Amino acid sequence: MNKIKLIIWREFITRVRKPSFLIMTLLAPVLVAAGITVVVYLSLQDNNDQRVLVVDQARLLQGKLKDGEKLTYYVDNATWTDSAFKASPYTVMVEVNADILNTNTVLFFYKELPSLGIQRTISNELEKNLELAKLQGEGIDEEAYRRVRKPLVMKLFDIDKVGEESYEQERAGIGFFFGYFMFIFIFMYGVQVMRGVMEEKQNRVVEVLISSVKPFQLMMGKIIGIAMVGFVQFVLWIAITSTLASVGSAILLKDKLDPKAIATSQLPADAQAELEASGAMAMADKDDVKLLAALGKINLPLTLAMFLFYFIGGYLLYSSLLAAIGSAVDSEADTQQFMFPVTLPMILAIIVAQTAVYNPNAPMVLWCSLIPFTSPIVMMVRVAMGNAPVWQMLLSMALLVGTFIATTWLAGKIYRTGILMYGKKISWKEMGKWLFYKG
Repeated sequence: MNKIKLIIWREFITRVRKPSFLIMTLLAPVLVAAGITVVVYLSLQDNNDQRVLVVDQARLLQGKLKDGEKLTYYVDNATWTDSAFKASPYTVMVEVNADILNTNTVLFFYKELPSLGIQRTISNELEKNLELAKLQGEGIDEEAYRRVRKPLVMKLFDIDKVGEESYEQERAGIGFFFGYFMFIFIFMYGVQVMRGVMEEKQNRVVEVLISSVKPFQLMMGKIIGIAMVGFVQFVLWIAITSTLASVGSAILLKDKLDPKAIATSQLPADAQAELEASGAMAMADKDDVKLLAALGKINLPLTLAMFLFYFIGGYLLYSSLLAAIGSAVDSEADTQQFMFPVTLPMILAIIVAQTAVYNPNAPMVLWCSLIPFTSPIVMMVRVAMGNAPVWQMLLSMALLVGTFIATTWLAGKIYRTGILMYGKKISWKEMGKWLFYKG
């Protein structure tokens, strides 16, 4: 055990002292925070002024379209050619055909593609006025129609929890976030374990090391040491990124992050007043409210405890297999045939976890939350949703521990033989033979 501790410390301190570790620990959060801030800042900037020509062949829109802050409408009943539009000062041309009330389709031409927000604003303005024209044509009172046309609100309830609104899909999305974060960590630092083993093998350093320690001790020390490096780096990344993003947002964005302002910033003034009067503005914030409510419904201590367990278990399981691969090959190019079968279960787990968000009771979700190679990611979705029985969680955890012990034993057998083998092309058949070597 003391030898493993020394290897862990050596692996940890050697990597932490590398200039590349310090550079990436400091540079990555700066780049991420800067990227997030700049993207959000640019997405909230006002678009260029749009001069929208509406070719109204149906003669329904004259004097009815309301200009926005960056939108100006010009209605013309005459026919426009493509060349005339190109030579005009207008930036967008919308053709409203004479039979629009039946076809319900317009043609949208542009010189430079406007943002989706601009497109949606133009579409909403046209749709609103054409809808009024249809009401008048059918002899339907506009006010009565507005009172009747209310959005349906559907609240979900579990019959076993009467009176308590369900937020399972939102909770599943939070669980998927935990699972996806786990996937990135396992893959990133598992590959580092593999590369570290390969480097020592290529430099022949391992020949000196195994004269003092057993190959299994060397493998476990490297796995745990790199895990500690990754943990320290991730904690620093989260702290630095959060700080920089908060400061950047406060400086650059200021008051631009108000949800209601963003939702209606490109709507005409009367449309904004109409939305506020009808209560539709409250609906715009519904997703944010549901997300916060879902967070409050999650059993946070259990979720964090399970995340920590599956985080450690999944990393140890996959990194032991990747360490075995690194010991068996001489170059990174040779790892391709071995990497895909090992990483395929993680990719499948991400796909099944996405399915769990929309269909948590699917049989595939159940089985993948129990199978050790996929359970670290899929079970996190079920835990966050609160629909995983205790016996299934305990079974999943036991299977993960048992599989980790088995794969570590198998990986140790491969590691022991492969770490000293050079210049030979290794196949799956050859690695299978190593499992039965005695010694």
